[in-house]
Amino acid sequence: MEEGGMKIVFHEAFYAVYASDPAADQGRMESIMGVIEPFVETVQAISATADQIKAVHTDSHLKRVKAQRVYDAAALAAGGAVQAATIGLEEPCMGVIRPPGHHASRDSAWGFCYFNNMAVALQYLKDQGKIKTAYVLDIDLHFGDGTGNIFSEEEWVSVHNVEAGDRESYLNEVAGEMARCEADLIGISAGFDNHEEDWGSTLKTGDYTEIGSLVRAAAQREGGGCFALLEGGYNHDILGYNVMALIEGLSA
Repeated sequence: MEEGGMKIVFHEAFYAVYASDPAADQGRMESIMGVIEPFVETVQAISATADQIKAVHTDSHLKRVKAQRVYDAAALAAGGAVQAATIGLEEPCMGVIRPPGHHASRDSAWGFCYFNNMAVALQYLKDQGKIKTAYVLDIDLHFGDGTGNIFSEEEWVSVHNVEAGDRESYLNEVAGEMARCEADLIGISAGFDNHEEDWGSTLKTGDYTEIGSLVRAAAQREGGGCFALLEGGYNHDILGYNVMALIEGLSA
């Protein structure tokens, strides 16, 4: 990719270590930005408002996150997601954000998550009348139970967690889903822990380019938009290259 490419929502505050878990490891975000920064246009993330967060989470959940002293970090990630989704309506975009979010339900969270970034973003755009339908493709190794829980009774959004256990079946599953997808906006919960050198030991780096291309093609076919939000991915040696591969696919 050439310089000044796809917009990336990011903030230097995401470099900060806010917890003692793999998603918050020192050097994780550096491993991404060190690879992609010369080839993207960075947009500074802005924190989500309390009202945006409360649209998908309970007051009691917000209080628990504040008690863990991670509210500011989680709100910044959620706000970055709102920005990435909004930009995605017009052009492909990715939120390189943390903490991740797909294990956060309305009144609970686990798996290194606090607020459901994807849900906050999509609900905001729906409430603003900017979209009528949405589709979430979750490519993380772990099932995005939080996103599924939040949208389980919502007919306007579809959530699909890729569950195939081998590389060929995985890519075929994504291709099949994108062939059937009908939505104003497609959001990728972009976990990279399914890589062959990460916890899942399944996908190659180039496969993320193919996934991005499939999503972009589906969005173009439907006359809609697409975006991605960072979820998992824990091998710092290859994480940045996998993120770059997805960006290249979305940008094609």
